[in-house]
Amino acid sequence: MTIRTAVRDQTGSARPTSVVKLVLVDDHAILRQGLRSVLEREPDLEVVGEASSMQEALAVVGDVAPDVVLMDLKLSAASDYEGLALCAQLSAADGTMGLLVLTTFLDEQLVVRAIHAGARGYVVKDVDTTELVRAIRAVSRGESAFDSRSASAVIRSLNGQTTPRDGLTERELEVLQLLAKGLSNAKIGERLFISATTVKFHVSNIMRKLDVGRRAEAVYEAGKLGLI
Repeated sequence: MTIRTAVRDQTGSARPTSVVKLVLVDDHAILRQGLRSVLEREPDLEVVGEASSMQEALAVVGDVAPDVVLMDLKLSAASDYEGLALCAQLSAADGTMGLLVLTTFLDEQLVVRAIHAGARGYVVKDVDTTELVRAIRAVSRGESAFDSRSASAVIRSLNGQTTPRDGLTERELEVLQLLAKGLSNAKIGERLFISATTVKFHVSNIMRKLDVGRRAEAVYEAGKLGLI
């Protein structure tokens, strides 16, 4: 952390003397800008770098040596899990750096894989600002940080309590219901207000979790399991 001389704001309150240096890694510039705007309202947080890809992230982190790297898992259209590889490389290079995953996808296996790759925390993008800031501060102190849903996923995995329904996220169950109605990825996206690419990602996860290779097989297997 960067140490600063204590100062007082207009109310006379003392501001923090240490600042957590952050690097934001996400392939969407508008999201990075939004995060920077929100996080830098906190007197003890400072965004010192941004990156949109794995290679950019490695270069930026090497230059600025942040306390915490806040990263998405999906950093390009070519791979859904490039962030896991980035996480592993950063962890191997500097085990003291705080790695916090901030992603759209809540997948039990992804949460566990992120932890194995060196992440100290995992939160989903619809988390409120207060919880995100709390997670960043915890990770900067070397602690673990998970939102309630990610924490539940970890606990289920550790306890070996995963069932087909537990393994599917709420969004995946919604996609599965629409798959059963024969809707295309584009139509499912319109219904759920998400992109066709995101639908494709969910369908891929559904088929992997149900251990099938086709959409029709996923619907058939889901019917047998009582998921639809």
